Amino acid sequence: MPILETNVWHDTIFSEGWQRSSAVLDVVEPATGEVLAGVGGASPEDVAAAARQAASAQPRWAALPPSERAAVLRRAAALWEENLDEIATWIVRESGSVRTKAELELRVAAAECHEAAGLPTAPHGEVLTSNEPRWSFARRRPAGVVAVIAPFNFPLVLSIRSVAPALALGNAVLLKPDPRTAVGGGVALARVFELAGLPAGLLHVLPGGVDVGAAVVAAPEVSVVSFTGSTGAGRAVGELGGRLLKRTHLELGGNNALVVLGSADVEPAAAAGAFGSFLHQGQICMTTGRHLVHESLYDDYVAALAAKADALPVGDPYRSDVALGPLIDEGQRARVDRIVTESVSGGAHLAAGGTSERLFYRPTVIADRRGETSAFGSEIFGPVAPVTPFRTLDDVVSSCRADEHGLALGLLGDVGEAMELADRIPSGIVHINEQTVSDEPQAPFGGVGASGTGSRFGGAAANIEAFTETQWLTVRGQIAPYPF
Repeated sequence: MPILETNVWHDTIFSEGWQRSSAVLDVVEPATGEVLAGVGGASPEDVAAAARQAASAQPRWAALPPSERAAVLRRAAALWEENLDEIATWIVRESGSVRTKAELELRVAAAECHEAAGLPTAPHGEVLTSNEPRWSFARRRPAGVVAVIAPFNFPLVLSIRSVAPALALGNAVLLKPDPRTAVGGGVALARVFELAGLPAGLLHVLPGGVDVGAAVVAAPEVSVVSFTGSTGAGRAVGELGGRLLKRTHLELGGNNALVVLGSADVEPAAAAGAFGSFLHQGQICMTTGRHLVHESLYDDYVAALAAKADALPVGDPYRSDVALGPLIDEGQRARVDRIVTESVSGGAHLAAGGTSERLFYRPTVIADRRGETSAFGSEIFGPVAPVTPFRTLDDVVSSCRADEHGLALGLLGDVGEAMELADRIPSGIVHINEQTVSDEPQAPFGGVGASGTGSRFGGAAANIEAFTETQWLTVRGQIAPYPF
């Protein structure tokens, strides 16, 4: 039986069950402009009520035996696997994703829940030494209510990677998905956890705009905020969270470099570069945003990358077999086109692409010998690959350090040279002989600089650190003597 039948969730929000909402948000298919359904839109008042309900339900959930919380996560993992085709279809239509990327999101969601199922029974503290005759412990306690704000580009993955561990560790969650992808990034999670047996009141799905995002951060019951999105929006969330003295994890944008060393083979390097720049139309925080290529390979690399771009089919991913689907909306298409036009006007050579039809933007290669145009210096969030040459490793280090971001770095070629660069370039993630887009539930994920606060998602240690508080606890056999 389908789990995303619209009669279950149409015009409602998920907050202690499916509640009629005061607003309705259209679920629009970017490829066609068709309205697929209406999802409930939350208000700040809805957020306030949900936060109170979450705070009330959370202590009972945290007090359950760890095995019971783990069982809910395992059932959720099975539901992602069993309903892969249905949920992936929604992600394809709602976000413009190609089918393989949408199915990857489902597999990652299942893996995230399997990984999170180990958290309830993981060690949650340590025994400390003490100068006093007592036992001394540092133990981890649930944070309480966690706010999760997720973007449109990988709507399921970028929600579940915080929701699953936060729940597993005994917290309640307020989830605000991007309103453009409220089904794949919100309704799907509500339905899966509902069917997995998560008790009512622990997960609230609250689609909405900036006012709803501010409300979930500001709710007094919320103690931890997990935000994934643009650097600009992250600064605002971080400022609000800091003012309210809330622990705020920020995973933000990136202008990620792929460095092609002189020792690299051009053809496989260009294939890696094409994947890194054009997967999901370049709308990924880890997208390869700039290609730094040794001058001895530069012309050949540009030609090979342009040939791959020209050969990639673009179209409606629901109705045809394509490599790239549409951009998410007209605002994003206009931004991409403006950056490309400015860069070419500024002296860069358009080696491939640069055209669009409605929201379908051709994969684009810009040969930018000076590395000074807006395409090279911006996070474009579109299928654009700016390529510039370098001469020495010092040139690479200078170029990478000049950019404020520090999320992902790809290094192709000799491992010794690559390791030298890995040691010299600040980056939260480094891949040698791989492009920049990669993630695994058990691996730490996060950036430095303008790419985030250095927080890490993934793996038991990082998730326990992110979604619990540390409590110092001492125990004596008798009341301690005092001089008063």
